Amino acid sequence: MLALVALIAVPTASAWGAEATEAGIDWGTMAMSLFGGLALFLYGMDQMANALKAVAGERMKDILARLTTNRFMGAVTGAFVTAVINSSSVTTVLLVGFISAGLMSLAQSVGVIMGANIGSTVTAQLIAFKVTKAALLMIGVGFTMLFASKTERIQQYGGMLMGLGLVFFGMGVMSDGMAPLRSYQPFLDVMAHMQSPLVGIAVAAAFTGLIQSSAATTGIVIVMASQGFVNLPTGIALAFGANIGTCVTALLAAIGKPREAVRAALVHIMFNVAGVIIWVAFIGQLADFVEWISPKHPELAGSARLAAEVPRQIANAHTLFNVANTLLFIGLTTQFARVAEWLIPDRPLGEEMLVVRAKYLDEDLLATPSLALDRVRLEALHMGERVEEMLARIMPAILSGNRETLREIERMDDAVDTLHAQVIAYLAKISRQSLTEAQTSELIRLMDAVNDLENIGDIIETNLIVLGNERIDAGVSISQPTREVLSELHAAVTRSVEAAVHAVAQRNELAARNVTSMKQEISRIADSAAVHQARRLVAEEPNRIPAYTIEIDIIEKLKRIYYFAKRMAKTVPTGDSSEVL
Repeated sequence: MLALVALIAVPTASAWGAEATEAGIDWGTMAMSLFGGLALFLYGMDQMANALKAVAGERMKDILARLTTNRFMGAVTGAFVTAVINSSSVTTVLLVGFISAGLMSLAQSVGVIMGANIGSTVTAQLIAFKVTKAALLMIGVGFTMLFASKTERIQQYGGMLMGLGLVFFGMGVMSDGMAPLRSYQPFLDVMAHMQSPLVGIAVAAAFTGLIQSSAATTGIVIVMASQGFVNLPTGIALAFGANIGTCVTALLAAIGKPREAVRAALVHIMFNVAGVIIWVAFIGQLADFVEWISPKHPELAGSARLAAEVPRQIANAHTLFNVANTLLFIGLTTQFARVAEWLIPDRPLGEEMLVVRAKYLDEDLLATPSLALDRVRLEALHMGERVEEMLARIMPAILSGNRETLREIERMDDAVDTLHAQVIAYLAKISRQSLTEAQTSELIRLMDAVNDLENIGDIIETNLIVLGNERIDAGVSISQPTREVLSELHAAVTRSVEAAVHAVAQRNELAARNVTSMKQEISRIADSAAVHQARRLVAEEPNRIPAYTIEIDIIEKLKRIYYFAKRMAKTVPTGDSSEVL
């Protein structure tokens, strides 16, 4: 939309930098003001959003996880979280993680997505307050907090204040730059065409899709309204277009993501488009109602009155529209979810198994390290489930399985290695962000944990599978008493790995302590198994020596797996400084 304004403002290359035209407009100066102001505006919004996510990201995640018990509470929570972190896309990404982890159904998430649209209107409400005169003060104070303070939290609040100041300062630059257009008839003629609702919706949708920020589009509309270029019905149509255009962000975010992410994006699109379709015929009635509830300035006339009243009216219409849509559709959350699941069905099981990829790692959360690290913990659980399956299947395969069974388990480790590589790459990206000391420590602990988990998979692949093949090559038959002894040790080690995975994924201190406290139990069972093997060594059985060697190696490799499970558990802070070695 602002690009359209710039094209109008710079009609020919020869006019660039001209001192004046028939309207007395300096096109070069205007173009610099428009694009420079837009750059400051968008950069300020990004700065403010990043600071907000750094300050409140982790707490907002917890609130979102706990308070989405029903569709109404979900809508309220979605509005609150999105308003605080200033990003409906981050809210949607969090929802996808909860759905993938089984913590929330798609139907429950629909209410939160509806509420997120309400929360996204808070930025427009802030922009509608005419505080551009205080913009430089906000930038100065925020800059001082950001660069003079050594306290991280104060720096984050400083970044937030400076970002907000840049938003208002950019608005002021754009507004001043557009002022000469009040007397430029070609521009006024183009703006007259914008009064067609469908044209306004199309232009705003295209512009929002281009810059991927509905709040920025609404802010620019308010800037234009502050100069008297946009009346209320036109502003409402442009806000409708921004609501549709923001769906492009959801679509782009869903590309290459799991089915849950695509469905959440589809729900977002259906909700926003359906709302606009319903309301487009009632723009006049909505404008009348908003004029009635908004502040008035009867002492002014003409474009001056429009400039004084319309910015607040547009912001109110934007909020009212999204609140009304949420109230209208909140009873249809289950239906929205069913349509999304029907349009985006689950992959056939065989196809899903061929695609080995991380379920929870999301690039959109890298700018919020606390949330990104939380996703790594979820992915550790995903990776751990595959390792646990390998561990559960390996003992029966060693004792009595065939070569094909062993090859199947060996292929499972390829998936573990792939997930490990993706997690490490994601952690490397997080490490390039601005991290607190606590976040840096957590990143290192998570890296150690996933490395330990990958080592467990490698022991199964490179050691235990080899022992299974040796048993087949030597024609060894494991006796029933020995099977019972080895199975007891295997069961204990399996419990330790499962507890270690959950300790890391859920930051579960109790599970971590349970793993480290299993040392005596594992040692007792292993020693008992070794004694049993020593007694069996003198038994008059065929292939006794090869069998003994294989059985002792199995015990040693199981003990080695417990060692890595214990190391994993020790990456979880338990408040106990003692080391269990």
